[in-house]
Amino acid sequence: MVLALLIITSIAGASLGMVYKVTKEPIAMAKLAKQQNAIKEVVPGFDNNPTDDMYQLTSKEGYILQVFPCKKGDELLGVAISSKTDKGFSGEIKIMVGLKPDGTIINYAVLEHKETPGLGTKMDDWFRGDNPSQSIVNRDPANTRMSVSKDGGDIDAITAATISSRAFLDAIMIAYDTYKEKADAQSAVPTLQKGDQS
Repeated sequence: MVLALLIITSIAGASLGMVYKVTKEPIAMAKLAKQQNAIKEVVPGFDNNPTDDMYQLTSKEGYILQVFPCKKGDELLGVAISSKTDKGFSGEIKIMVGLKPDGTIINYAVLEHKETPGLGTKMDDWFRGDNPSQSIVNRDPANTRMSVSKDGGDIDAITAATISSRAFLDAIMIAYDTYKEKADAQSAVPTLQKGDQS
């Protein structure tokens, strides 16, 4: 009986290992393709390869955010930032948001979530519709209260999905605040004049 159990567990373990090995690369390739498509969606028109210039920032919440500079020639059109929050109704929500150099939101793409179908899943399109009270596109978080109207903000929550809406906007603001903090820190560093010692 012990021998039979040992043989069964060995076969099962080997099978799982083989499945993992076979599917690991296709899954990684699919994630990379999804990331590339999201970058194109949130900051269109660039002619560089943003992944070559990618750098990371750490948010005050402790999240590691990836920042993809999108350029046309030498001009920075904006940055695509992968952000996330763990405040979703069903856990973690990952997004890609495009910001102009001044912080205005260009567009967004939802990368991953486990929100309720038909409710929280509406975040895919809800926050970029024609309704100005719910769209975040072309809004500058510096001049917009980027929270749901129920909390005193300027954005209408998804109907019957306030928690998902709060979480989505939290992920947006994590990206914005982290990026602007870096930009503000850089602009606060005085430029050395010719002849100054470093």
